[in-house]
Amino acid sequence: MIIIPARLKSTRFPQKILQNIGDIPMIVRVANIAKEIDSVVVACEDNEVVEVCKKHNIEAILTSNHHNSGTDRIAECARILSLRDDELIINLQGDEPFLEQEVVLCLKQTMLNNKDSFMGSCMKEIGQKEAENPNLVKVVVNKNNEALYFSRAKIPYNRDNENIIYYGHLGIYAFSGKSLQEFCNLPKSNMENIEKLEQLRALDNSKKIIMTKVDSKSFGIDTKEDLELAIKIFM
Repeated sequence: MIIIPARLKSTRFPQKILQNIGDIPMIVRVANIAKEIDSVVVACEDNEVVEVCKKHNIEAILTSNHHNSGTDRIAECARILSLRDDELIINLQGDEPFLEQEVVLCLKQTMLNNKDSFMGSCMKEIGQKEAENPNLVKVVVNKNNEALYFSRAKIPYNRDNENIIYYGHLGIYAFSGKSLQEFCNLPKSNMENIEKLEQLRALDNSKKIIMTKVDSKSFGIDTKEDLELAIKIFM
């Protein structure tokens, strides 16, 4: 099951998920990518989003408008749908209209191969300049591709100016139905509040996050400039 959390009140770019890219709303483009892989539901807080999804034959469920994060929203959606504890649930962001299906499939397979992991996510190699962008989250992993830390800072610190590889984090997550509910009941961590990265909550509570390395040219639509670039690509 793929659940796409969606809300219109984005801090940096309100209403972005309903912006048209090639005459199709962004949220619909993302859902159409997901529909080729698994069952898809959009979890939202606005009737306007529900109506747009219905118009394009996308299932949408109205959730509370008091959630602090997309993960809380998909957890409520999972409860509404009565998903099983062992159901594999993928949290796909609604502002990733270029995300390749192969990325989702790779994460799904990684979780099936690592059932002892609390949750999973994806990473890709990025360049030195990209690593300096605080809007692009970096991740450091151990030899087993388990996340050690996520940061908006450029990590690891390259003290001796060596030729090292940086990994950028892709905002896609996989949980079991059970671990999703457990995650939302964990206390928020200090590092999560500082970095504004909720996945740090899992690490702070000694939960294993398995990472899978993927090749991806996808980028999220965070600003109006990103949208303009996306429209040019689809022209």
